[in-house]
Amino acid sequence: MDDITLLKNIVRTGWVSSVNKAERTARVTFKDKVRTFVSGELKVLKNPPFIPDYDVPQRTEYESGGAGDAAFENHKHDLIIKPWLPKPGDFVLCIYIPTEDGDGFVIGGI
Repeated sequence: MDDITLLKNIVRTGWVSSVNKAERTARVTFKDKVRTFVSGELKVLKNPPFIPDYDVPQRTEYESGGAGDAAFENHKHDLIIKPWLPKPGDFVLCIYIPTEDGDGFVIGGI
């Protein structure tokens, strides 16, 4: 493969076909002009999760109670923040290391 072809394949876009949550990898379907193919397992880069504020416990806003029933008193819930992973069908941007069988990474959704 010549250098020009390698450079053209560094950045690619495609659709997620499967996700392995435990390994934080995804397979991506690429549709070229000539063929359609599915990648090997691509590592999903760790993206900083969106959080509402820094240096404070993450919680939802107070929910107002009503009807005088204890089940409906004012309350809060802890907010659980997880790193982003794509879902099958998501359109994603991928980057490959420019070598013959270079590893690739999913760097985010589009």
